[in-house]
This record gives sequence, structure tokens and C-alpha cells, in this order.
Amino acid sequence: MSDVQKRIHDTVTTNPVVLYMKGDARFPQCGFSATVVQVLKACGVNDFMTVNVLADEEIRNGVKEYANWPTIPQLYIKGEFVGGCDIVKEMYQTGELQKMLEGVAPA
Repeated sequence: MSDVQKRIHDTVTTNPVVLYMKGDARFPQCGFSATVVQVLKACGVNDFMTVNVLADEEIRNGVKEYANWPTIPQLYIKGEFVGGCDIVKEMYQTGELQKMLEGVAPA
């Protein structure tokens, strides 16, 4: 495992909810990232870690390899890759995301 892959692995396994995104929760720098932040907040999750991929090119490329997923944002819950914006929205609409978040990240 490369150094950047280890950093990503450590981040997603030591924090209950991690969002790799463009910008941060207070100031998302793309619409897709902003949407995932809004969905998490709609689920009552206000305390989650964000990683701004624009601040670190190694992380930006590394996270795409880590999940084998080509786009940002990427949501991780309890160390597990959940998906990008469309998947997160769909899971929210079906109630599946709320179930995954139960007891994971208190509001």
C-alpha cells in the first residue's frame, strides 16, 4: 500500500463519516460536493470529516484509486465506500442512507 493509500485508509477507518470533496462543508467548491453535504445534514449528521481534494493533488488522485471510483465527491461511512453524489442522493431518497448512518455520527 502506498503512503497516500495508507493515509486515505487511516482517515476513513478512524472517522465514522468522511467526505472527500472539493472545498469543505462550510464552503463547497462544486455543486456535487454541496449536494452530498446537504444530504448528510438532512440526515441529521452535522459532525463529519471533510477532506478537500483541491488542497492535495496526491489525495485527489489517490482517493480515486482507493475506491476505484473516478469522481469526487466520495462518501465513506465506517470505513466503507458508499458512493458519489448520485448514489448518495438515491440512497437518501430510499431511506437506505439514513439506516447506514443510524448511531454512527450523532448530530
